[in-house]
Amino acid sequence: MADVHEPEVRSYNMSRIKGKNTKPEILVRKFLHAQGFRYGLHNRKLPGKPDLVLRKYKTVMFVHGCFWHGHKGCKYFVIPKTRTQWWIDKINKNKENDTKHVEKLKKSGWQVIIIWECELKRNERKETLDNLIETIKRT
Repeated sequence: MADVHEPEVRSYNMSRIKGKNTKPEILVRKFLHAQGFRYGLHNRKLPGKPDLVLRKYKTVMFVHGCFWHGHKGCKYFVIPKTRTQWWIDKINKNKENDTKHVEKLKKSGWQVIIIWECELKRNERKETLDNLIETIKRT
């Protein structure tokens, strides 16, 4: 099925999608800061440019959007009905890159934490954030 939007409209829509400083990411940042954690953001020297870098704990975090990173079994990950193969290829490439970056970080001695967008929805947020602190401190 062809794209339902003209190329100019699609281009504009795609340009409005943020890759960093997303709402879920900011939610995690505010929570950690309130708990006394200090961190760096989007370190370009590390594989995958992690969203948060806690050097003191040798920990990096990625806050993944369920759609963009193909969160298996998640209700927020639905392949679009238009340009289906293009989207499948794109999301699979994102997943490949994610795996490659996580492997490199772990080999370098970093603890890698991935937080999914759906884990920050109201009904799961408290448990996710509480577990996050436990995981960070486990290093």
